Amino acid sequence: MTLKSLLAVTAVLLGSSLAACVNTGLAPGKTGAEAASVNVQLAIEYMKIGKLAAARDTIERGLKQDPNNANVQLTAGLIYERLNETSKAERAYSAAARLGRQDPNIQNNYAGFLCRTGKAVAAEKLFNEVARNPVYQTPEVALVNAGVCVESIGDAVDAQRYFTRALTIKPNMPEAVLQLGNLAMDSGDAAQALDYAQRYLAVNPPTAEVLWLGFRAQRKLGDATAAAAFARRVQTEFPNSEQAQLMRSGVDR
Repeated sequence: MTLKSLLAVTAVLLGSSLAACVNTGLAPGKTGAEAASVNVQLAIEYMKIGKLAAARDTIERGLKQDPNNANVQLTAGLIYERLNETSKAERAYSAAARLGRQDPNIQNNYAGFLCRTGKAVAAEKLFNEVARNPVYQTPEVALVNAGVCVESIGDAVDAQRYFTRALTIKPNMPEAVLQLGNLAMDSGDAAQALDYAQRYLAVNPPTAEVLWLGFRAQRKLGDATAAAAFARRVQTEFPNSEQAQLMRSGVDR
């Protein structure tokens, strides 16, 4: 998992379709808050299909309609970040965190932004606060995020501690198992890395990342046949993945 893929659990409700017309102002009979909620949903849908300019235009309407809504500000932060408009993203995320200070989902997203923008210490602190929040239903998510964040600044020991804590809450959580496997591989313990890859695959659907881990572990352990089997699965099941592209280019072979 990279910093860009820190696990996000937002409080924003996704719209089901873009079939609705995008309003240019207040929809008939709707308050500013209601219209802003519609624009949040539309903006997220636009973002999901890669229409970032439309997403920005739509969420900026929402910001005018209801600027004191934490979900509107959070969505604006997500979109501005995707557009690499970091200053605007920071203002929106900060506003969302202030307005939604009681919402751990919003705080989790803000902590992710802090980590991605080089503020790992503040991010780790906030992830821990989120994990301890009694109303937060997925503390393991915040713990994995904290682990990814501290690992990004070279703290493998604390990263391992966070991933292990996540597994005490949700055994076999795929993200935590994969991260522990990657840490084992990075430390040179291919046997343990393989154990984590096999543990992952025993209870979770395969991903390119975990098959790549299994390939690298088996290759280091000297089992060319088993490594080739993992490689074939990456190429067959995930031909467009980054890992398949690395294999085709001869990286780590």
